[in-house]
Amino acid sequence: MMKNLKYKMLGLVLLWTVLAGQAKAQEAAKRYSLQECKQMALENNKKIKSAKLEEDAALMAQKSAELNAYPTLDGSVLGLHLGKPLGGAMGGLIPKNMVDGSLTATQPIYVGGKIRYGKEATAKAVAIRQEQKAMTEADVLLEVEKAYWQVIQVQEKLVMANKFKEMLQALRTDLKNAYDAGMIYKNDLLRVEVSLNEAELGITQAQDGLVMSKLNLAQIMGQAGETSFALADSVAGNFTATAQLVEAAANNRPELRLLQKSIEIEEIQNKILQADRLPTFGVSLSGSAAVGKGVNIQDGSNFMKTYYGVASLSIPIFDWGKRASKVKEQSYKVTIQKHQLEQTRELINLEVQNAYLQMRQSVKKIELSSISLQQAEENLKLTQNRFKAGTVVGKDVQEAQAIWQQAYSKLIDAKIDFKINEVSYKKSIGELRPQ
Repeated sequence: MMKNLKYKMLGLVLLWTVLAGQAKAQEAAKRYSLQECKQMALENNKKIKSAKLEEDAALMAQKSAELNAYPTLDGSVLGLHLGKPLGGAMGGLIPKNMVDGSLTATQPIYVGGKIRYGKEATAKAVAIRQEQKAMTEADVLLEVEKAYWQVIQVQEKLVMANKFKEMLQALRTDLKNAYDAGMIYKNDLLRVEVSLNEAELGITQAQDGLVMSKLNLAQIMGQAGETSFALADSVAGNFTATAQLVEAAANNRPELRLLQKSIEIEEIQNKILQADRLPTFGVSLSGSAAVGKGVNIQDGSNFMKTYYGVASLSIPIFDWGKRASKVKEQSYKVTIQKHQLEQTRELINLEVQNAYLQMRQSVKKIELSSISLQQAEENLKLTQNRFKAGTVVGKDVQEAQAIWQQAYSKLIDAKIDFKINEVSYKKSIGELRPQ
């Protein structure tokens, strides 16, 4: 009995080891680079999926408009039963029961160019949806980069918090030895204990922040609720600001291309309204067959068939200037759209300039923060040496450690700010798009 239990326990241990190994391997496999995070967002983000569906809908509308030039064929079937006094009246000329089927083919010949303009408008609408999708992709890619670097920021802050805790623990050990030897008062030791408690809280907050920042990134990537992954980057790298020509950069923005397409659609709409003032011509051919007792009025038989053709010409003559007013109204709309395009171009140029200045300020902030951290490290080292020599007290070491922590934290923030400002600049010049 004990032997069987021993084997069962051994089996459970082996199973647990295998599962744990698989979990570790799975976790190790989930190490994403920035480019991988972007690709996952492009494939899974719900905003991008919706934008793609909008594009597909526009393509279907374009296909429908192209088919307007083709003839249409319509059929119908009618079943009829007439009660008294109509059924069988007029010597049987009106049948009591009848089934009638008809087939009609219609072909527009000339409608003032509206079919051609309709196809052009839907083609422009497809282009607009494509630019809107490009804008959505750029927005999502910006969100991915911001969320990605925010995760890196919290990870770096967590490393810093643990280093700070180790410093405090080492100082507490030294102060504890000094207190046990009767060389200092207990309040010096208690002060460090309080700082250690705060450091523990800081680590907990950083860990919680890491979870939330990962959840945010996962949601943007279309992996909502996932946190069991790591990121491949750190805040190390090249931190230099490079500028491009504003005019050339601004022309890359999908917003400007979208507005240009909108103007073209408004101009096509103007042509369609002008076409309403032109004649329209079309033809149709219909065939009909009826079955019923005595339905044929010619010979009294139970079957009758016939056909007829129709040619239709419609000429606008007088409408008190209603159509002309609509054309003028549309011309004003085109002018408004052109003004909006120019205003947007000017605002984008301002956005590019501001994004570049923000990136350049981040570079300067990194330079100054790096110097401050070096100075804080040197100050901490000198203070620790003086503490060992007995020329300063534990409070002075704590202050030096706090200065080091603040300098370290500011350098992390400066580097992350640069990464975010850099991608914001890329978006402003229209370079943030799928690779």
